[in-house]
Amino acid sequence: MKDLKPIVDDIKPLIIAGPCSAETEKQVMDTATQLAENGIKIFRAGIWKPRTKPGGFEGVGKEGLGWMRRVKDELGMLTATEVATRQHVKDALEAGIDILWIGARTSANPFAMQEIADTLAEAQVPELPVLVKNPVNPDLELWIGALQRIYNAGIRRLGAIHRGFSVYGKHLYRNMPQWHIPIELRRRMPDLPIVCDPSHIGGKRELIAPLSQQSLNMGFDGLIIESHCTPDEAWSDASQQVTPETLDLILNTLVAPTSSQSTENLSARRQQIDRIDNDLIELLNKRMRVSREIGQFKKEHSMPVVQAGRYDDIMQTRRKLAEQMGMSGDSMAAVLTAIHEESVRQQLEILNNNRG
Repeated sequence: MKDLKPIVDDIKPLIIAGPCSAETEKQVMDTATQLAENGIKIFRAGIWKPRTKPGGFEGVGKEGLGWMRRVKDELGMLTATEVATRQHVKDALEAGIDILWIGARTSANPFAMQEIADTLAEAQVPELPVLVKNPVNPDLELWIGALQRIYNAGIRRLGAIHRGFSVYGKHLYRNMPQWHIPIELRRRMPDLPIVCDPSHIGGKRELIAPLSQQSLNMGFDGLIIESHCTPDEAWSDASQQVTPETLDLILNTLVAPTSSQSTENLSARRQQIDRIDNDLIELLNKRMRVSREIGQFKKEHSMPVVQAGRYDDIMQTRRKLAEQMGMSGDSMAAVLTAIHEESVRQQLEILNNNRG
């Protein structure tokens, strides 16, 4: 994807704002007017709302596209909305919507993605910006596949939206950020713009500011934030929407890192990191040699490769030690799990080879 273009020319960082759902014409115009007065140039609103369960508000439908046209004509804003079907795409293009995005439930379905891609190809709109949200579950390959389908349809103003990933149970975030996934997406597709959706990641309006700053610190290209003229009265996702005034305060507190800053000190520290990484790899190699020796001993004495008590002791003691040093216990647990899985793999290899 070397021939990608900016999502929108001359708007950096990209800021897209507006209500979760278009509810009434007055609500749309009031919100858009306040956002425009604060300098927001791209207005978003959900016209069709795919919901997890039936019975909820699923959007006003095609009628709301006329309200979006008013925003565009009267306020001079670009407009953006979500599409999930062939007919959505056709209706949105006919109404003059400037930017389309594809939601997390749709991007998880290759059949739906191909239907949308085919519709875009038939419309021959290579300059139309299209953003693809990550699938609900943490599946990078599925996300990349969705992006590739839209790219293959001829879309060159293509971008990704990171909106977090669904996990079972209650957590601080509505959708876990799992930042390593969009980071890996950036590594694989360095020319692809990535926009952060702190509203859906956090699920709470008080988390929008810190999540926004974190995404900018990580080099994201913009933000898509839900803003409503009266968020407490919103028909959907009220807790994660902010007023245009609050949004303006949030945006004015954000600091976008610049690449023009001196990197001399950073370069020296990166070299130090490289040396430490090399040392870590050598230490892990030594650990694996010992692990293989243990595997040979287990084989000779008919012992099981995995011993739950020992594994639990390692996880508990090392995690506690990491926390005492100011590191994340969860992160250390993930590292230890990966090391243990490699140790088990090598011991099983010894066992199987000897059997052969």
